[in-house]
Amino acid sequence: MDRYDEEVAMKESKRRERQQALEEADSDIGACGWLLVACSILLMLLTLPLSIWCCIKIVKEYERAIIFRLGRILRGGAKGPGLFFILPCTDSFINVDMRTITFDIPPQEVLTKDSVTVSVDGVVYYRVQNATLAVANITNADAATRLLAQTTLRNVLGTKNLAEILSDREEIAHSMQSTLDDATDDWGIKVERVEIKDVKLPLQLQRAMAAEAEATREARAKVIAAEGEMNASRALKEASLVIAESPSALQLRYLQTLNTIAAEKNSTIIFPLPLEMMQGFIKQ
Repeated sequence: MDRYDEEVAMKESKRRERQQALEEADSDIGACGWLLVACSILLMLLTLPLSIWCCIKIVKEYERAIIFRLGRILRGGAKGPGLFFILPCTDSFINVDMRTITFDIPPQEVLTKDSVTVSVDGVVYYRVQNATLAVANITNADAATRLLAQTTLRNVLGTKNLAEILSDREEIAHSMQSTLDDATDDWGIKVERVEIKDVKLPLQLQRAMAAEAEATREARAKVIAAEGEMNASRALKEASLVIAESPSALQLRYLQTLNTIAAEKNSTIIFPLPLEMMQGFIKQ
C-alpha cells in the first residue's frame, strides 16, 4: 500500500510540474504583448458598460475554463466553477467537461496465447483530472483514449490463454485500467474503471466445448450411478443376512409389499408361491 501511495504522489508531483511549465505565460508575452493587453484594458474601459457582457463569463459546476492570453495559458490554471473575467480581443477560453465519461470498446478480434481467435468487447469509465493538460498536451483526449483502450485490450488479451480470459476477467480489467491510467496521465486523464463485457467464441469452438462438457457430465453420471448400484447391492446383502436369521421376517416383508401394491389401486396382483408347494402337485 505504501508503494502505491508513493507512485500516486510521484505522478501528482510530475503532473504539477508540467502544469506549472504550461502556465508560465504572463512573464513570456514580452513588451509587445503587454502593450496589447494595456490597449485591451483601455478599450474595455472606454466601452463600459457594454463591454462587461463580453468580459464576464460563467462556467457550470462540472466545467472548468482554460484561458489563453495572446495564445498562452493564463497563470493560475483552470477557472471555475462560477464567474471569471477575460479581456476582449486578447483572451480566449475553452470549456472542459470534468464529469465521468463512458464509452464502449468495439469488439476486438484477438488471437490468444494458445492460438484461439476470440471477439472481446468492454467498457471504459474515465474523467478529466487536469483540464490544463487535457487541453494543452493533446488534440482530442476523448478520441485518443478510445483508440488507446482498443489497442490495450488487444495487447493484454494477447498474453492470456482462453481459460484465463474466461475465468480471470477482473484481473484483466485491473491490468487494463492500470495500463491506460499510466498512458493517459500526461493528458490529464484519470481512468476510473474498465470492465470486460462479453467474450464471443467461434461457433465450432462452442460446439467442441459443449460436447466436451456433455461428455464430462455423462462420465460423472455413470460413475455416480455405478456407486449407487454398489451401495444398493451392499444394502441388499445386509438385508438378506438379516432375513436369513429370521424366516418370519420374509413373510412380513412379503405382506408389506402386497399392502403397497394394493394401495396403488392396481387391478393385477402377483402372488408368488414357493416351488416346494408346486412340486407336490407335479408328482401327482
